[in-house]
Amino acid sequence: MLHQIEGAQAIAHAVAMCRPKVVCAYPITPQTHIVEKLGEMVHAGEVENCAFINVESEMAALSVAIGSQASGVRSYTATSSQGLLYMMEAVYNASGMQLPIVMTLGNRTIGAPLNIWNDHSDAMSARDAGWLMLFAETNQEALDLHIQAFKIAETVGCPVMVCVDGFILTHAYEGVDLPTQDAVDEFLPPYNPDVRLDISNPCAMGMMVSPEYFTEVKYLAHLRQQNALKIIDQTAKQFAQKFGRESGGLVRYYGDPNADTVIVAMGSVIGTVKDVIDELNAAGGKFAILTIVSYRPLPVEEIRAALSNAKRVIVLEKAFALGRGGVLAQEVELALMPFSGEFLSVIAGIGGRPITRTLLRQFFTQETYPEKTTFLGLNHKVVDIMSRME
Repeated sequence: MLHQIEGAQAIAHAVAMCRPKVVCAYPITPQTHIVEKLGEMVHAGEVENCAFINVESEMAALSVAIGSQASGVRSYTATSSQGLLYMMEAVYNASGMQLPIVMTLGNRTIGAPLNIWNDHSDAMSARDAGWLMLFAETNQEALDLHIQAFKIAETVGCPVMVCVDGFILTHAYEGVDLPTQDAVDEFLPPYNPDVRLDISNPCAMGMMVSPEYFTEVKYLAHLRQQNALKIIDQTAKQFAQKFGRESGGLVRYYGDPNADTVIVAMGSVIGTVKDVIDELNAAGGKFAILTIVSYRPLPVEEIRAALSNAKRVIVLEKAFALGRGGVLAQEVELALMPFSGEFLSVIAGIGGRPITRTLLRQFFTQETYPEKTTFLGLNHKVVDIMSRME
């Protein structure tokens, strides 16, 4: 049924329909509305047999989720920005213990200087932590990805981070199709792990591993990520068959099937890029966009296949590594090697700066590019003034 609701509330409804037994809550903008709504639903009895636990910090939120998931119950939490950094030790522990926790990351930049607006720098800080990472384009996809995430996590034996652009999606009101509880129950079976902490059958989890075996443990974690590619793809197809709409998966291609220029991006900026591509193609251009939904594991073969005939590839991203450049761009470029076409990296939307159609149109239609890495809309006058102040 179609509902006009805030993105955060849509996510909360999706999580509730997945029947978690533990929701660990610590508020940090912009994910606060998600756990607030879940708290209301739990206390109203709308989520059966669920413990809503208010904790004292982000570190505690994920630590409690680790304990509850290890005991064999479906667990959920959410965070943003510095909150993710504060829980980072537990982020690595959750994946190392193969616990299928689902966590929403309301993407927000990392300070200092203080800034609460959207970019993907928080997600990039966890890219090597062993979690599966899925990026939502719209609020509908954000809802759908959470339902898929629990199934993916519990099939693979790995936690999943669903990345949702802060404010742009979390606080936006859009029409979303909320599935019925019966339909979600049919899609997502009850969680019943083979191994759990149980006083009647004692075991140990997360024990020390010596150098003799540590490499093998990490290699197996890498294999789980690689094996997850098939599971993510299969789950998206099962979801489409069950709910009648395509959502999630590994990558999506939109635009001219024989495009000369293909833009690569993740998250909510995709909608703006699609509008620009439609305008350019209507005027005789040959443009397309490749949406990366699964950032971890990175679908290298699918990226290579989608970009194999492009003459120019432009990676547009909301994060970069200081002193090096675009994070996603480096990974896409490596996936394409050897690539005979033109490859460009565009850093945009840092700290919530608007990514306008005008700026994108101007950049996409340039005939020459003086630099391989461009900071879209960079104000050089401000840079010069601030440089003199240092």
